[in-house]
Amino acid sequence: MLRRCGRFLPCFQDAEEACQDALLQVARTIDRFEGRSLFSTWLYVVVANSARQTYRSLKRRAAEGYGEPPIDRPDPRTTSVIAGSRLDLLDALERLEARRPDLVAPIVLRDVCQLDYAEIATHLGIPVGTVKSRIHQARADLREYLLAPM
Repeated sequence: MLRRCGRFLPCFQDAEEACQDALLQVARTIDRFEGRSLFSTWLYVVVANSARQTYRSLKRRAAEGYGEPPIDRPDPRTTSVIAGSRLDLLDALERLEARRPDLVAPIVLRDVCQLDYAEIATHLGIPVGTVKSRIHQARADLREYLLAPM
């Protein structure tokens, strides 16, 4: 779970925080697991949502002046390319969620959690063709957000 959180968040301490939150969420909501998909698929969703929520929380705290300076645009001299790319991806996912929330879960499950199309379709309760089409559209939108000048 920590490794999955680390795929989203570049700072190890933030990934640990997200992992702890995900574990608490699993303990609180285990009764909501319906068995429609694999338990690991459900767990990946909980972890991904927790990591994204941790990022939003950190960003909000920084903007309110309760933490480090805002992390919107990391300084390339002190941030690795991978860490900067993760932050860019999280920002792009936020923009996508604001515009097309139905595209976020499929793209996160496929490209971050690396689940296959059938698992995603089962978990979301939609046909495989719809999953593929949403992933295609999400990738196009994310590409646009990531390549757009800030």
